[in-house]
Amino acid sequence: MTNTTTIPLPTVAALENALREALAPTQLEVIDESAAHAGHTGANAEGYGTHFRVRIASPFFEGKPRVARHRLVYDALQVFIAQGLHAIAIEVL
Repeated sequence: MTNTTTIPLPTVAALENALREALAPTQLEVIDESAAHAGHTGANAEGYGTHFRVRIASPFFEGKPRVARHRLVYDALQVFIAQGLHAIAIEVL
């Protein structure tokens, strides 16, 4: 028996919700840049849901070095890796 269940691609709204829940950001912008990466590794035929840019400020970042701040963002978005998220560009504000 073949499994025909497909996992939906990540969306801007889904990533925003996960980041709001995990990090209570004071500023947040999530941009789907997938279309600009067509033909690159990790891109898909749909043109969305694979490459995102996250601009975020959070009280959870206070006193933490840059790498630790980025790790918090990656941890909050980990579930989306299985859904096809290939790249996240993070700008900590």
